[in-house]
Amino acid sequence: MGATAGALRATAGAAIPAFVNAGGGSAKGAIEALERNPGFDLRITRPEQCVVALRRAVSDGTPRVVVAGGDGTIASAASVLAGTPTALAVLPGGTLNHFARDHGIPSDPDEALRVALEGPVKAVDVGYLNDQLFVGTSSVGAYVRFVQTRDRVEPCLGYWLASLIAGMRILHALRNIKVTLESGGEIRVYRTPLVSVAVGERQLTPPGLGQLADAPGCALHVVVPRGRRQARRFVRAWASFNRGLKVESRALGLDSGLVDRLTLDLPMQVVKVAIDGEIRRQRTPLEYRLARGALNLVIPS
Repeated sequence: MGATAGALRATAGAAIPAFVNAGGGSAKGAIEALERNPGFDLRITRPEQCVVALRRAVSDGTPRVVVAGGDGTIASAASVLAGTPTALAVLPGGTLNHFARDHGIPSDPDEALRVALEGPVKAVDVGYLNDQLFVGTSSVGAYVRFVQTRDRVEPCLGYWLASLIAGMRILHALRNIKVTLESGGEIRVYRTPLVSVAVGERQLTPPGLGQLADAPGCALHVVVPRGRRQARRFVRAWASFNRGLKVESRALGLDSGLVDRLTLDLPMQVVKVAIDGEIRRQRTPLEYRLARGALNLVIPS
């Protein structure tokens, strides 16, 4: 389904439910923005309540809802809304907001709420790892250790300095893992520190590293660095990109492909996986699949 402004657009006079995590770091700003903008029904919830409340909104036939938060919060909301007629409008509230940025949703709260109120709806792709939905990226290997290290020191040093230190530690301690990748009947075996899977084709050459390609297509984009040296370059470039720093415009040594489904088999029964920036435990093998047009998303006109 393409972008439409028909039945899913907010009906005149109907307040759009807007869900804000009471414990989120951006809750205060989100609440203030929603109180400034008429047309929204502010609902302050705890994380465990939000999923229940969203299910109720779907059951009630609510045309669209607003969810405030970062990539992890948005992925959690999308896991409820995917496959339903209810559209998701995003009020960015995380540190990086990759999903909102990928789809052109403004970072300014008032501008984002204008989109939420007036924007058309487009059916967008999501990915699944086993039964876990993700909207951006999923990684195994070095990036998982990067996130764990960053989160451990962030309370003392802040996000950006914690990211720098985590990146430096990971660069000096990369370990290869054996990964068997199967897609479309083809099997490849790698010894690599990192495998990344993204929803939509991504740019792999700096300075646009990680951004959606101009014509992203409908696919999962799997990326495998060719050995530890290339993995170090990839991690360093990715960390710089996330901190808003200039990335050297040199091609990286990567194998990549666009697929609908893939299986990653690793030598352990349970593995830690980064999913939209959060760490989850998953049983192996890791089964990835694309769900085309599964999520109705409110986008800028």
